Amino acid sequence: MAELRLSEDMPVVANELRHSYGWFLVLGIALIVLGGIAIVSAVVTTQISVVLIGWLLIIAGIMTGVNASRREAWGGFFLDLFTGVLYTVAGFIIAANPQATAVAYTLVIALFLMVSGIFRAVAGAAMHYPYSGWTTLHGIVAFLLGVAIWREWPISGEWLIGFYIGIELVLNGVTLAMLGFAARKLARLSGE
Repeated sequence: MAELRLSEDMPVVANELRHSYGWFLVLGIALIVLGGIAIVSAVVTTQISVVLIGWLLIIAGIMTGVNASRREAWGGFFLDLFTGVLYTVAGFIIAANPQATAVAYTLVIALFLMVSGIFRAVAGAAMHYPYSGWTTLHGIVAFLLGVAIWREWPISGEWLIGFYIGIELVLNGVTLAMLGFAARKLARLSGE
């Protein structure tokens, strides 16, 4: 396996960044705008994302069922057929009931945050390693966020997924834009 040698590879990376800074800026700004739209219309974004998941399952189910029917002699025929039917039925249920699905997903997210938050907080407090306090803080924040979502449930199910998607897009956009600004500064310093 090739080992990354920063001293040798950095000029290549720096050169690539210098020539691509405009793209990073444009992409970053576009993601910030899209994320803002998703946040402002979090309910619609939630509905669209849940329906998309449903349709993806439907398509996967049909493809799996077709694969099973073409390979009847294979020992996994019934497993593939069952999986295809399960995906298709689940996809139809999700696509037909996006609001109920979003509410259910949100409850799962809240429970996940609470349980993982407890484990992180306990692990951070019990294990003493550099910066373990951040792990404890992360756990406490995750737990409190889970509790907040759960207390607002089922209403939080209408907007949470879309809001999360928007936040993710904005943060990714800011990261790429900052990379673009840094690359632009690198290009200026190198005289290009």
